[in-house]
Amino acid sequence: MTDVLGWRGVFGVLAPSTNTVVEPDYYRMAVPGVTAHIGRIHIKDQTLASDSHFEALLEQIRSEINLACARVLTAEPDYLVMGMSAETFWGGVEGNRQFTEAIESFSGLRVATGAEACRRALELFGATRIGVVTPYQAVGDANVERFFTELGHPVAAIKGLRCPTAVAIARVPEDTLREAIHEVDGDDVDAIVQVGTNLSMVSLADEMEQKLGKPVIAINAATWWMALRENGVTDQLSGYGSLLRDH
Repeated sequence: MTDVLGWRGVFGVLAPSTNTVVEPDYYRMAVPGVTAHIGRIHIKDQTLASDSHFEALLEQIRSEINLACARVLTAEPDYLVMGMSAETFWGGVEGNRQFTEAIESFSGLRVATGAEACRRALELFGATRIGVVTPYQAVGDANVERFFTELGHPVAAIKGLRCPTAVAIARVPEDTLREAIHEVDGDDVDAIVQVGTNLSMVSLADEMEQKLGKPVIAINAATWWMALRENGVTDQLSGYGSLLRDH
């Protein structure tokens, strides 16, 4: 039988327990007949004040992600969406491949990751050289840069906001993000990419695309776009960037 509300698709979303942005972002980008259901990855220590703390948080995610996945699978979703992005960039292109393969093998479902969604978006836009905004420490920025460089997208500039805790990411104001976008932009930059699903940037990306005249890819919009399009949902949404509006 078809789900009454999710008659076009029931998505299971895996997100850190500290994340307060990705769930409401997906709600406001909702389309009729598609529902999103969160499986929380328990974060016991959310400190991100150094590279070692950042890597320790990812270790927590690795030890907890299958438990979160198992819980959300009890809702019998049709598809999975990664509501976290750092781990999907870790280890470059091969790291993302292995991560995706592990989740799909465990769940038996296809999965949208932030890294793959950004790859598809950049290819769609024909963008090469990019600027990147992250909430991460240096080690996180290095893995993001590695991923894009391996794909053939040199990173002209990257701005890591060095958020001290996982919940602090959601408290970064729009003005700070706006300044960061301008900092990594330039005449030689084809597109701006924002990663970190707890940064609230889907609406700002739409605003900045119009001001800069180039793609500004917000991770939550890109991953949601990938999830919808992979499931044959072609609804076009305004206010969240050109990916969802025009593609």
